[in-house]
Amino acid sequence: MPKKRHSPEEIVAKLRQVDVMTSQGRTLAEAIRAIGVAEATYHRWRNEYGGLKLDQVRRLKELELENSRLRRAVSDLTLDKQILAEALRGNPTSPSRRRQKVEQVCAELGVSERRACQALGQPRSTQRRVLRKPDDEERLTAAITELATMYGRYGYRRITALLRQAGWVVNKKRVERIWRREGLKVPRKQPKKGRLWLSDGSCLRLRPERANHVWAYDFVQNRTHDGRKFRMLCVVDEFTREALAIRVDRKLSSAEVIETLAELMLERGVPEHIRSDNGPEFVAQAVRNWIAAVGSRTAYIEPGSPWENGYVESFNSKLRDELLHREIFYSLKEAQILIEGWRKHYNAVRPHSALRWTPPAPEVRLPTFRVWPARTLAHHAPTNYH
Repeated sequence: MPKKRHSPEEIVAKLRQVDVMTSQGRTLAEAIRAIGVAEATYHRWRNEYGGLKLDQVRRLKELELENSRLRRAVSDLTLDKQILAEALRGNPTSPSRRRQKVEQVCAELGVSERRACQALGQPRSTQRRVLRKPDDEERLTAAITELATMYGRYGYRRITALLRQAGWVVNKKRVERIWRREGLKVPRKQPKKGRLWLSDGSCLRLRPERANHVWAYDFVQNRTHDGRKFRMLCVVDEFTREALAIRVDRKLSSAEVIETLAELMLERGVPEHIRSDNGPEFVAQAVRNWIAAVGSRTAYIEPGSPWENGYVESFNSKLRDELLHREIFYSLKEAQILIEGWRKHYNAVRPHSALRWTPPAPEVRLPTFRVWPARTLAHHAPTNYH
């Protein structure tokens, strides 16, 4: 039979019993046999509890329990400190990284998963959740990477719109997650320019209300590989954001401006207003008389205020970011072909943030050129898309 473990109260009671029996004339050996313990046990009890009363024994028991709790608390705090010190080396922020840290702490410190999750604030349901990677995760990652490589100035929102055009059924949050995981990033741009305000503080009242209401045009300059300059005349419909024309030549005078406008008006009709800056090609008397003769009106911005012509200035910045700063033009003919190809891509394929991520002229699906293939990611798109 297993030996009975006596409580402190029982030990004090038996010691009192021995004291009473010895006071009645019995020998100590007889009294020890009467309480049913060995002589060595009796002497050990006497050394530990001799002279203590019942309330003192109870208080001693409480102190021992409290001391045990304090030792356990100090041990837990020390363990928490070790766990946090081990986990903070990698600064885990996402649930997946915390999951990895919990596994690492369990392996290196030998603590349980429950203890590591409690110290790191990781729910055990999250820790034990089995990650299910979608079947098309690798193909989607390849598609996003290919688009980001092809269009270096596009962010994940515009990439999402292009993926949907290619047939993917994908949420922009999923694209953002893959975008961040792959370390993709859009280079920092210059700060945005001011809004359309006049120098006296009043707001410019001419606003595009419909297609062919306000056209805007401006010049952009660049160089071919041999160092020679060439100019581009960009014409934009401010309401639809469509790039109507980009004329490229070594020199563009007021005669070329009139010829470009005439070709566009024959194709699309005469706009009510044509907005431009005060460049010599635009303020030339021949251009002003010709525009007035066809029934349109000029809308010149304030001198030295390019932000008042914001629509075409924004278009020019996209032209520079997405094409001119990325391509080397070895001849004028090559520049004309590539720039015209980019214009068609801009109108028919490129999602525009101001148009709810749709192209300015999506119904005009024109053949694209070598640099911006319309087949983008078609081989990555799901085949079972309905």
